[in-house]
Amino acid sequence: MSKRQHNNFFHSARFVGIVLVLAVLLLVLIARMVYLTVIDRSFLAKQGDIRAIHYVNIPAYRGMIVDRNNNPLAISVPVDSIWINPKIFPDEQKLIFQLAGLLKINPATISKLLMANKNKQFVYLKRNVPLDLAKQVQMLAIPGVYFEASYQRFYSQANILAPVLGFTGVDNQGQEGLELKYNNQLKGTVGREKVIRDRHGHTVAILDVEKKPESGKNLVLSIDQRIQYLTYRVLKETVNKFKADYGSIVVLDPRNGEILAMANFPSFNPNDRRGKETSNYRNRAVTDMFEPGSTMKTFSIASALASGNYTPDSIVDTGNGSYKIGPNTIHDDSDNGVIDVTKILQVSSNIGAAKLTLSLPPENLLNLYHQVGFGQKTALAFPGEAPGYVPPDHQHWRPIDLATLAFGYGVMTTTLQLADAYAVIADDGLRCPVTLLKRDQSPECKRVMNAKTATAMKTMLASVLQPGGTGTLANIPDYTVVGKTGTAYIAKADGKGYDRKSYTSSFVGIAPASNPRLVVAVVIRRPHGQHFGALVAAPAFAKIMLGALQILNIPPDKMPSKSNKVSS
Repeated sequence: MSKRQHNNFFHSARFVGIVLVLAVLLLVLIARMVYLTVIDRSFLAKQGDIRAIHYVNIPAYRGMIVDRNNNPLAISVPVDSIWINPKIFPDEQKLIFQLAGLLKINPATISKLLMANKNKQFVYLKRNVPLDLAKQVQMLAIPGVYFEASYQRFYSQANILAPVLGFTGVDNQGQEGLELKYNNQLKGTVGREKVIRDRHGHTVAILDVEKKPESGKNLVLSIDQRIQYLTYRVLKETVNKFKADYGSIVVLDPRNGEILAMANFPSFNPNDRRGKETSNYRNRAVTDMFEPGSTMKTFSIASALASGNYTPDSIVDTGNGSYKIGPNTIHDDSDNGVIDVTKILQVSSNIGAAKLTLSLPPENLLNLYHQVGFGQKTALAFPGEAPGYVPPDHQHWRPIDLATLAFGYGVMTTTLQLADAYAVIADDGLRCPVTLLKRDQSPECKRVMNAKTATAMKTMLASVLQPGGTGTLANIPDYTVVGKTGTAYIAKADGKGYDRKSYTSSFVGIAPASNPRLVVAVVIRRPHGQHFGALVAAPAFAKIMLGALQILNIPPDKMPSKSNKVSS
C-alpha cells in the first residue's frame, strides 16, 4: 500500500470512528429521554412541579369589632409582608440602601439579615407593610424580594379603648383583651390555592382554589363609643390633675348587666406599640385589686338592715370619734355622737359601721359580700381578670378583723366588681351577669338582696349627696343621684401596715334614682394634692353620669334647678 493510500484509509477510519461515537452518544441520550418521558415520566413531572407549582395560604379576613351602634372599633386592612430569598438577592449596597430607605430600616440590619440567612431561601424582611409602600418597593424590581398578602388590625379609638379590645400579633391572632378572648370567633379560616411560580418566586398563574377563606364573625360590643370617649377623657383629666398613678372607670346598665364604658388611664396605642410601657396593656378595671374603703359600708349597712335588727332610723352611739376594740382603736373623721343608721352612711362613720357589724353574726356580712359578687370573678371572664378577695375563715377572727371588714379593709375588689355590686342595689336586689357584648334579650338575673332592703339603701345613699354628706360634689343638675364615697389607705409593699400618705379614692353612684339606668364606678389610685374620694372621684363621676344620661336621652327625674331656668 502506497503512502497515499495509507493516509486515505486512516482518515476514513477516523471519520467512521467519530461517527460511531456520536451515534452511540445520540442513542444514549435518546434512550435516557425515552426512559424519563415514557418509563419514568413521573420523575420529570415531580421535579417540574417542585420548581413551578406551590400551595399558598389565602389569608382570612378577621371579623370586625363594633360598638352597640355598629361603629367600627377594630377592623382589618389589607397589607403586604415583604420577604427575601438571600440566595437570589444581589449583594449590592445601592439596592440595600434603596430598600432600607423605603422601609425605614437600617441598611446594616438588612446586610446582617442576608448574611445570617445566606443558606436559606425565605426570611421575612418586614411584616404588615401598607399597600402603597409595598408598591414603591415592588417598583424597585429587586431580584429576590417578594410580597405576601395579609391583613393588619386597625383600632379607630386607639388609646381610648385599647386595654379592653387588646390587640393582635403579626400573625393576626389575638394577643390581649377581647381580641384574645374571642379569637376563635374573630379569626376566620384561611384558604388554600394551587399556583405556578416562576424561578424568581413570582406567582404567574392560579391553577386551583382548593379552599376558599372564610371570614371571621363580627363582634358587637355593649360599649357605646360616645360614652366611652367621654369616660376616657374625664378619667385622663382626673388622673393628670391629681398626678395619680392610674385610674379606671366602669359605666354599667344595671337592668341587663351591659357595660357601656370601661376606661383605663394611662393607656396605650394598639396601632403603634413600639417601646411602650407594657403594664398599660392591662385592663385595670378587671385585673387590679384594691381595698375599697368606705364604698363597702353600703353593704355592711345593707347586711344590718337585712338582719331585721335595724332600720334606717335605728340609733347608734358612735361616741367621740374614737372606739377601742380590744387592743386596737378605730376612728371617725369627726365626733358624730349618737346618730341613726342613715347618718352613719351619710357621714361615713367607721365606728357606726363597725358597731352594726360586730352586733351580728359574721356570716351575715360575709354572705352578702359573696352574694353581690365580691371575692369571685364576674360573669365577664375577661383574660387576666382578678377574683378579688374576701377572707375565707372567720372562726378565728379577732373582733377588729370583722370591724375593719365592715368599712372596706381586709377585703379586695376591682372596679368592675364594685360597679356590679352597686348594680344590685340599683336593680332592686337583682344581680344580672355583666357583659361586654350587646344583648339581644334580657338575661337571667338572680335575686341576691331583698327588694325592700335595696330600696331602703337607695334612700339612705341619697343622704350622702345631701348637705352634710360626703358626696355633694357628685350631684348633677335635674337628676336625682345616690352613691357613696370611698377613701382607703394603700397597704405597704412589704405587707407591714399601711402607707399613711397613699390612698385609693373612689365614688360609686346610681342615676336617675327614681328609675336607675346607670351605675358609674370611679377609682383613682394614689392621687396627690387631694386624696378624698369626695374631692377626687365624685366630680369625675358627676361629669360622666350627666354626659352619659344626656347621650342616652334619659329624661330628668326632678324639677330643673333655679340656675337652669331661663329668665323671663
